Amino acid sequence: MIGKELKIKLQGFNNLTKSLSFNIYDICYTQTERQQREYIAYIDNAYNAERLTKILTHVANIIGANILNIAHQDYDPQGASVTMLISEEEIKSDTWPNTEEPGPLPDTVVAHLDKSHITVHTYPESHPDNGISTFRADIDVSTCGRISPLRALNYLIHSFESDIVIMDYRVRGFTRDTLGCKHYIDHKINSIQNYLARSTREMYQMIDVNVYQENIFHTKMVLKEFDLDNYLFNASSEELSQLERRKIEHRLKKEMMEIFYGQNLARL
Repeated sequence: MIGKELKIKLQGFNNLTKSLSFNIYDICYTQTERQQREYIAYIDNAYNAERLTKILTHVANIIGANILNIAHQDYDPQGASVTMLISEEEIKSDTWPNTEEPGPLPDTVVAHLDKSHITVHTYPESHPDNGISTFRADIDVSTCGRISPLRALNYLIHSFESDIVIMDYRVRGFTRDTLGCKHYIDHKINSIQNYLARSTREMYQMIDVNVYQENIFHTKMVLKEFDLDNYLFNASSEELSQLERRKIEHRLKKEMMEIFYGQNLARL
């Protein structure tokens, strides 16, 4: 942990840019065309521009930012986008905001963000043949200065129905100290995983692909436990035959693994 005595004395404003980008996926089985339409309608309503604006407003509060401007849009036939321009507040706490520890969960939101932007775009879609429907939310939190967007991770993951989460964090640029020495990162980090609550880490299988020399950190997460009833939209597994349950479970797991590994798997 970086204590108060280890803070870097800067020549001027901290010019480091910290960017957190991640995709959140929700997977669902919709047996009929009607269920597909109902699922898309449900997602479109649950994550419309108004709801997304509230989520991003909480993100700004968590990280420590003034919101300068909000643009939001619902799309036809589906999807929504929200973009926020933000500016940094004065940090009054003596606690270093970049310590490698989890940020707050949704029920413990406080306040704080930085000079740049927060965006979210949603992409509901369905497979035309095999009944699989997916919902993807792309979220970007970019800050300039001392504050790290990683503090918002726990809140964001728990704000969506997250079966799969793929995250990238990068620190770009440099800032100078009072001696003129350039600093390319201002906080210790070994893994994005260290910013997640223990309860969150226990729920997911996770892998890291990090490039420490370039200050690039990449983490993938997929839920460990699989309960078919959690993936059936307006249906129950009790209504299905054993053969149908096996086929649907196979399709869902294949879809999740393809998204998790980023490649199409061979048909079995």
